[in-house]
Amino acid sequence: MSHMIKHNQQGAVSGVAVSLVFTILLLIAAIVFGVWAFSSRQDYKDHTDAKINAAVTVAKQNEDKVKDAQFVQEEKNPLKTWSGPEAYGSLVMAYPKTWSGYVAVASGNSSSSSPVDGYFYPGVVPSVSDQNSSFAVRVQINSQSYATIVQQLGQADAQNPRTVTPYALPKLPKVVGVKVTGSLPSNSGSQKTGVMVVLPLRSQTLEIWTEGSQFTSDFNNIILPNFSFSP
Repeated sequence: MSHMIKHNQQGAVSGVAVSLVFTILLLIAAIVFGVWAFSSRQDYKDHTDAKINAAVTVAKQNEDKVKDAQFVQEEKNPLKTWSGPEAYGSLVMAYPKTWSGYVAVASGNSSSSSPVDGYFYPGVVPSVSDQNSSFAVRVQINSQSYATIVQQLGQADAQNPRTVTPYALPKLPKVVGVKVTGSLPSNSGSQKTGVMVVLPLRSQTLEIWTEGSQFTSDFNNIILPNFSFSP
């Protein structure tokens, strides 16, 4: 009888030990899982925060760019106006107030090939004697006839391509000329690209153009819609 009791006690002890070991193992597993879960959550949070911060930074930069662009556009108003002499068609051109202009006008009895030669650019006008200078807007009256100028425009080649389409200023719809896009005609030896409008002006030719692509939007949206003259 005594022997049976001792055996049962040993069995009970063994069962308790197994349960205790099993419980400890579960506890260790729970702790490991908890540490892993916390680490994964923290890593996810760190990555998420980094992504959110990066997105916020990009959004702020884009917002600043939009505001800067709006500020630049608003700074152009109110527009300034340049008026040419009556002898050469009483040209009138509106341009941003942040620009400066230099216009050379020949005397009435001059035989100059360009009796009106204007240069416009934001801030300070670059050197007009440097053939490498590019300008936001050029305005020029060419002493050659319109027919002669248009004929020369058709002489573009594969290395200097251009497109020529009919065009009239919004304020002078009845005076039809052409709009040139691409390679600009040049007498200086420095080949440039841009957009040019060529219009007949009495026995001469009016040429208005922008060099490069930086000011094409201003040229199309400000200069051309507000340009006028006496045909």
